[in-house]
Amino acid sequence: MKTKLTPYYIDLVYDACLKSFWRKKALTKFLRQCRISESFISSWGSEESKRDLLDRLFEKLPNTDNGRTALALMGKLLMEQTSFPDLQNWEDTEQKIKVAHEAVTRLKLHHQKQEEQIQSEEERIKAREEFSKKQQEINRSQKTLQKLASELDELGKRLGTQQAGYEFQDWFYSLLDFCEIPNRKPYIHNGRQIDGSLTISGTTYLVELKFTTDQAGATDIDSFYKKVTSKADNTMGVMISISGYSSVAKSEASGGKTPLLLFDHSHIYLVLGGIMGLSDVINRVRRHASQTGEAFLSVDNFNA
Repeated sequence: MKTKLTPYYIDLVYDACLKSFWRKKALTKFLRQCRISESFISSWGSEESKRDLLDRLFEKLPNTDNGRTALALMGKLLMEQTSFPDLQNWEDTEQKIKVAHEAVTRLKLHHQKQEEQIQSEEERIKAREEFSKKQQEINRSQKTLQKLASELDELGKRLGTQQAGYEFQDWFYSLLDFCEIPNRKPYIHNGRQIDGSLTISGTTYLVELKFTTDQAGATDIDSFYKKVTSKADNTMGVMISISGYSSVAKSEASGGKTPLLLFDHSHIYLVLGGIMGLSDVINRVRRHASQTGEAFLSVDNFNA
């Protein structure tokens, strides 16, 4: 039960208590249920009225943790009442029960409204926290993408050197890890250098990376095609040539049931700009290859 012990709520509890009990024995029993101390209950003098006692009690209760706990319990027990035994056998029993019922109903309605407000506020707080968390994640992602973009820009200054090619391999697998794409780093199989692999939606793609000043040519396509087709039937290949491809290379890679997908620097910067995820970029080119047999799809034609 969610309760805010506002002055108005406390007044409603006071009123419901005052009108639900008329006999001293019944009220003291109720106060014990609410964990009011025996020392306080025993202080109820014979000359003190029920209202005077409750006035003293409700003046003290909001000031301590135990008192506030007792108030919350008192409100709960009062709202749970289904009958008013202490109001029986009076000359005006019917009127007393009516008044008590109205007091308890006011308490219930206010409490229900409070609970709805508290729940709504909790939902708003949760939504704000989730939004803040998402913003933090986005900010971290953007910073990581910016860092990866800066690193690639620096590598670009040494484009075509052997060392930059090795560093580009490491950089590319950092990008895969950031994109949470399962991957295997470069390895050698049967004497052939494989630049690694990645897996998207159950399909494994061998990777071929070219960080050269020259465009990838037909011989590069032929060599990679042999690597890919020597593996399991569902294996495909992803070639990334930063400087692009010759028209002959694109033609050689294309055709019915081509297992190759070709990407250049523009595809990579689409990811680094936060415009598309790498998995989405690869899936877009694969869909194009499935529909047309063409292994390369320019970024400019992604929306075509």
